Amino acid sequence: MTDHREKPPANPDAASDAIRTRLRRECIAARQAMPAAQRAAHETRILALLWEWFAPQPAGSVGFCWPIRAEVDCRPLILRLLATGWQAAMPVVVERDAPMCFRAWVPEVPMTHDPYGIPVPLSAERPTPSVLLLPLVAYDAAGYRLGYGGGYFDRTLARCTVRPVTLGIGYAISHVDSIHPAAHDIPLDMVVTEAGLQRFSP
Repeated sequence: MTDHREKPPANPDAASDAIRTRLRRECIAARQAMPAAQRAAHETRILALLWEWFAPQPAGSVGFCWPIRAEVDCRPLILRLLATGWQAAMPVVVERDAPMCFRAWVPEVPMTHDPYGIPVPLSAERPTPSVLLLPLVAYDAAGYRLGYGGGYFDRTLARCTVRPVTLGIGYAISHVDSIHPAAHDIPLDMVVTEAGLQRFSP
């Protein structure tokens, strides 16, 4: 006899995780498949838009990430900001599944690698960023960012006494309808792509 009773709903968290895993794989592949000349042109546009935003801001401390996997390389912008009185810092994973710390960065600082093989500074200075440039794998219309899945930035932002202004940095092809945010996800203040700057909060 066939049982016509309704099956219990699938685990919504597991379904969202599967969607996010698929989005992550597809968006990274699309970014890496972009022709080098096209990516360079987009990057030039993105850095120009970022400079326009930074130019009227009072000098502070800006956090940024070393570019990996065809991400936007923000170092030319950072060098320009350093010349105008800004400090720069890079997030460093010091313990897995824990908030990150920030270490000061200048071009001549000695570098090492974090547990994921990403270059990070060896400096002892620990500036607190007032602005944070966050590379993104994908983003949606609500300002939620999809990263590589470690949750490090969300844990770090949740710990901040004074939250920095957060700018997601990526390409317009990374826009999706929804990243299916989890409860711990924190939306960005802005996203900057070659298509322009989009604000999500004042």
